Amino acid sequence: MVRIAHASALCAAFGVLCGCASAPRLPPPPELAPRAAPAGFPPDIRLLTIDRATYNRRMPVVFGRLAQAADDGSIDYLVLSGGGSGGAFGAGALVGLTQVRQRPQFEVVTGVSAGALLAPFAFLGPEWDPELKAAFDGNPRLDLMHGKLRTVIARLFFPGGATRHSALQRLVDHYVTDAMLQAVAAGWRKGRLLFVATTDLDKRETVLWNMGEIAAQGGKPALKLFREVLVASASVPGIFPPVLIQVREDGRDYDEMHVDGSITTSLFAAPHVAQLLPAGKAGRLPVNLYVIVNGKLAQKPLETPLNTIDVLSRSFDADLTYKMRESLLLAMDYAHRQHMRFRLTEIPPAYPKAGFVDFSPEHMHALFDFGARCAERGELWETPEDSIRHNLARAAESGALAESCPAAP
Repeated sequence: MVRIAHASALCAAFGVLCGCASAPRLPPPPELAPRAAPAGFPPDIRLLTIDRATYNRRMPVVFGRLAQAADDGSIDYLVLSGGGSGGAFGAGALVGLTQVRQRPQFEVVTGVSAGALLAPFAFLGPEWDPELKAAFDGNPRLDLMHGKLRTVIARLFFPGGATRHSALQRLVDHYVTDAMLQAVAAGWRKGRLLFVATTDLDKRETVLWNMGEIAAQGGKPALKLFREVLVASASVPGIFPPVLIQVREDGRDYDEMHVDGSITTSLFAAPHVAQLLPAGKAGRLPVNLYVIVNGKLAQKPLETPLNTIDVLSRSFDADLTYKMRESLLLAMDYAHRQHMRFRLTEIPPAYPKAGFVDFSPEHMHALFDFGARCAERGELWETPEDSIRHNLARAAESGALAESCPAAP
């Protein structure tokens, strides 16, 4: 859910040695290009974001599917960022848009980390709002950081952990059901797309997973892989155990280690390789690109206490903020080159957000309500220029109102 600094920093902070024990695993696939795939699934269920050849081969099919799905004459594209507990803001925003009938049917949804957990609900639409609200509106199940210090130390000594019993795994298992899988598959068959990013630690690269195609495979293997990808995308190293996804290539089995997608990208509108291609129009239909940043793009200055925990926490927060800005700039550039209409929303600097690891029900409920209220007021979406102006002004204003929405006058 956030990009975590090098494990050595954590080890030094707690005065312990890394790698004291390592969980058994198979070796990873020997090649960079992802020809390997989970057993029973085609290689096309995922894409390494720097694999230009595969990207060029698949894109005509992708754009053709989108044209098929866009029954209102335009393509609505939703990007959901990481941000830890900030995911409650995005959840509230989606529910609020439903309440005022301003929520498009998104032909494309992408998610990273906390955004990955939101993504299936966003893809499925208003009918799934009760489940979305139950998951993010102050649900005690989402208090993932209970006993976090003990968890961090345990992960340092036993990095493989007990993945199936992690709080994050239990949360995903509860809400990602056969019914959800079937609904996602139905959307994919109509041409709509749902992608989630993980970080392959063996390759040190971002991997994009076609969740609709996974769901369309059906059965227990599809449900298992769908859950594994969501858990991996949100698995902050040192807080949650990595996810080992078994793949097969040329008759041999391998293990890939996947963790938090926001280690390599906080949000994405397209694979990284798309930034290297000549400018042009992705398709014939107009595209509306919506980005929900589940965090802040600017922070009010606060004194940092001189202790290890606060220094680490503030460092992670700064790292996340700058990583989010970089990813957003890439999305803005892609939208400009592809002639998309760009809108975004974010948590304003003045909002009294305790931090990306505050999963307490009280904090989540307040943030959910804030996102919903801003959507219902029509004060959710900004242009990039508005965002820059508001962030520079509000971060400098000591008297800025905490309840001011992103697009408030």
